[in-house]
Order: sequence, then C-alpha cells, then structure tokens
Amino acid sequence: MKLIPAFMLWISMSFMLLAQDNFYTVTAEKGDGIFSMLRKQGLDPAKHYEAFITLNIKDIKDGSMLHVGREYRIPKTMDSFKNTGMKVQISEGTETPIFDAELADMSHESSTLKDAVYYLIAENQTKEENKFVSDITKSLAADLMVHGATVFIVENKNEKITDSESLTEVERMGWYVETINKRYLQNTGKYQRLLIIRANGLIKNGNVDVAVYHHNKSKKGQRFAQNIQNVFKENSISNRSYKDINMIFKDKSSLYLAKNTLPAVSLLTIDGSAKTVGKDAIPVHSDKKSFANLITNGILKDYADLEIEN
Repeated sequence: MKLIPAFMLWISMSFMLLAQDNFYTVTAEKGDGIFSMLRKQGLDPAKHYEAFITLNIKDIKDGSMLHVGREYRIPKTMDSFKNTGMKVQISEGTETPIFDAELADMSHESSTLKDAVYYLIAENQTKEENKFVSDITKSLAADLMVHGATVFIVENKNEKITDSESLTEVERMGWYVETINKRYLQNTGKYQRLLIIRANGLIKNGNVDVAVYHHNKSKKGQRFAQNIQNVFKENSISNRSYKDINMIFKDKSSLYLAKNTLPAVSLLTIDGSAKTVGKDAIPVHSDKKSFANLITNGILKDYADLEIEN
C-alpha cells in the first residue's frame, strides 16, 4: 500500500514537469501590462491573452494588472516572432532570434504568408561596414514576419575563424547550401524562396540602381524575380520606359546556389554609384524603410499569384 502514494506523487511531478515545458518566465517591469509583455516576447496579444491569464491567474490584480518585479509565465508557441524569425550562422548552423528589443514595436498584421518560408542572404562586396544592406534585410524580415512568414537570415559570421582560416568561396557556398537545404526539408510542402541581397560597393543615402536576377532554368525563380522587379519599375525615379527585363545569373556564386539549393533563388543587386550600371538597372531612392517595403510588395505579389493559380 505504501507504493500507491509514491506512485501518485511521481504522476503528479510528471504532470508538473510536462506543464512547465509549455511556458517560460519573465519578470514584469514598470509600465508592463499583459499586452505589452506578450508583445515584447514576440506573441500576438489578441491570440494568446487567454492563455496568459490561465497561466498567471494568481498573479494578476484587478483582472489585468501586473505586479512589477514578479515573474510571469509566457506560453511557448511556434508562432512567436522569436521562433518565426531566426539568424543562422552557416559554419555552425546555430540559430538565434533576429529581433529582441524590437519585438515591442512589432505586431501581427495578417496571416497571409503563414505557409511561406523565406531565406535571406545579405552580401557586401566591400570590406567596409555596409549598414544599408543589413538594415534593409532586417526590415524586410520584419515586414514578412508580421504577415505570418517564417524567415531565416543566413549569415557568414564566425568569430572562431581567423583571417588565415577563412572559408574559400566553394566552402562558403557549400555551407549556404547545407544550411538552407536542411531547413527546406524541415518545411517540406510550404512555399519557400531564397533571396540574395547584394551590395556592390558602399551604399549611402541617395539614389541607387537596382537589378533583379534569376536562374534561366527556374520558372519559379524567374517569376519571383519579375514580381520584385515590377514593383521597383513602378517606383523608379526615372521617366524612361522599361521593356521586359530578363536578367540571368552570370556570377559563379549565384549560379552555384541556384543549381544546388532546393528553394527557387533570386538575386537583387544594389549599386550606389552615380552612374547607371546597365540599361536594365532600375534607379530608385535609397530610403531604407521604403526600399524594404518595395521588396515586400513584390514578394506578396508573387505569393498572391501562386495562390490564384492554385
């Protein structure tokens, strides 16, 4: 008979441990309410408000007030911005959330892209710090995430690799392929696209030239590129008319990715020089936020076209 209480205790502890897997704790700060706390953790407050109340009912006063300095349970959910937006280091495969403090200013706008996965690679062709391309990549990631997309920013930054041990181009491309294909297979059945954003030189405020490329053997990649390209054409600061532009990959690294990665690939290049890089380049204003919004609009158009076809 003595075994029964011990058995019941074991069952009770097991349920407690299992329940703990469904939440983590954060400490309430001055000014925190339920909505602001959930938003700072990357959750949609309207969707997870009830779950928060259920987990923390004993620590909520007057129906909705939180106690400063007290720990509160946050439900673990796959739709948190902390899970839907990840930075991946190619040499290690480690993942960290793209956003932290910025989460407080992000809010879910729609579920339009809930079945879409995007891989973003920001490339800088100079050794100088190029905040423009990294900033628009992060802004683009946020724009896609608030519409329900899962976004991976794939980076090539490894502090453990010294200059003498730096990756060769082939090794670097191999890491990209392995990193992206692994996650592609994990998201089989979803709409998945890879966009490379490449800065040719140091990009500063002012006007820039944009070109969008695709692999000539990929119809999905071509449509993806053309939808992004069309938005830039519509917002060009030039009065000249554009015929159909068909920009094909020519550089070895883009071709390697197009031939070896599983998602369809497009390349967007940005040139900050005063001279137009080619007759097919599209001059636009380089405001970071509006630039990222143009890419987002092209991506949303591409996804909408696919939905219509299906």
